[in-house]
Order: sequence, then C-alpha cells, then structure tokens
Amino acid sequence: MPVLTAPRWLALLTLPLGLAGPALAEEETASAVFAGGCFWCMEEAFDPVEGVLSTTSGFSGGHAENPSYNQVVAGGTGHAEVVEVEYDPGVVDYEALLHVFWRNIDPFAVDRQFCDAGDSYRSAIFPMNAEERALAEASRDALADRFDREIATEINDFEAFYPAEEYHQGYYRKNPVRYRFYKSACRREERLNEIWGDEAGGV
Repeated sequence: MPVLTAPRWLALLTLPLGLAGPALAEEETASAVFAGGCFWCMEEAFDPVEGVLSTTSGFSGGHAENPSYNQVVAGGTGHAEVVEVEYDPGVVDYEALLHVFWRNIDPFAVDRQFCDAGDSYRSAIFPMNAEERALAEASRDALADRFDREIATEINDFEAFYPAEEYHQGYYRKNPVRYRFYKSACRREERLNEIWGDEAGGV
C-alpha cells in the first residue's frame, strides 16, 4: 500500500465512512494473469473460486499494443489468449490460483490447448513479481517431478494486459448453448480428466 501523507490521512478522516472505505478496500485486491487456451474456458474455471472477484478475457505476452482478437488468432502479434483474475488475497492466495490454473490445462501441449492450435493458444503464467515467479516455477517443477515429463507451459514476466472485445467477456454465461457445444467438441473435460482425474477443475 502506498504511504499516505498527513494531508491525505486528514482528508480521509473527514470523509463519511461510506466514501473512505471503498477506496482503501480497492487497494487490497490483486491481479493474476494466466494463459490456458480458450479464455472463455478459463473464465469459467476461475469464477467459482472463493476470493475471485472478477475475470476478464484478453491478451498478454506479445509485442503489439491493444491487438484485436482477429489479429491475435491470425498470428504474428506474439500474444496468448489470457484471463486476468482479480482476487482478494485475504481470501485466496496466488499459490491457490496456480493450483486451479494447472488443473484446467494440458501442461504437456505445445502451442495448443485441446482443439485450439497455434501459439496464441499456448499455456503460460505471467508472474508480476519475483515472489510470484518463484511460486510459479516451483509449481511447474513439482508437476514435472510428478508426471516425470517436461512441462510445456511457459513462465514469462508480466508486461501488459489488453482486454478482448466485449462480446468475449463472460461468453460462457451469455451464450451457454454455443459455449457448451464448443467445449464438448474440443473434448476439454475428457482430456482434463485423463491428466488430472479427480483433481480436474481444481476448485
């Protein structure tokens, strides 16, 4: 939390509680960014997690500013489809989010997830500081030991997040029939069960 100068403290004390409270509470949230293939599916994976406040579909890991969905999936921008998870670290920590992330992806797939192929569908973790990177690397190494094989998921320092177009946000809720058809055709759940068994989903 940033250091507040005396004048700012005095200003806050003179505000009604209803005005001063939310500004302080907002600073207590945190964000995490994960790429797990289709961002619609990753929203669905993280939304039920206690302590997750919101999820936003978008793009990270590339070199173009504010790319469109069509630009990203066409290739050449370097971005991956990601979900930005806003959460309350007093309720759920980054390590728990990593647990959910891994159990909703195929960590062995290279430049693809399930039926979606291309580097925009690669799996990746985007830690925002050294502590998060250490936790991400430790979780990846533990999985490599557990499965006795190489983990394809990238770990890249976070640089920028660009929200996707509005029609992508909350797609699984707004278009449930089309979403279920897509997810079923991709055999996402079947593959997760093959890898993770009873741990699939991770919530």
